[in-house]
Amino acid sequence: MLRTRVPTISRSLLARRSFAYTPRIMAEGDTGAPRATGDAFTKREKAAEEMYIRQEEQAKLKALREKIKNAQKHMDELDSYIQETMKGQGGEQH
Repeated sequence: MLRTRVPTISRSLLARRSFAYTPRIMAEGDTGAPRATGDAFTKREKAAEEMYIRQEEQAKLKALREKIKNAQKHMDELDSYIQETMKGQGGEQH
């Protein structure tokens, strides 16, 4: 009896299901993007965001310059060490 009831129940549920589809309508501000015709607040917010990004990029560039400076200093130290080692071995005739 269970075998005959399961297909019948599932068919009756499918028959009752509504196939009507209503698309979800979003308002202009619901997308998360700023409006094309920005008011003063939107313009001020955009300017503040751009200034923050610029400051972050400047900080990253400063850190990279410092890292390059330290690497150059280390390379100079290694070069002077190599020169001193070569002089001690008598590899160069000066």
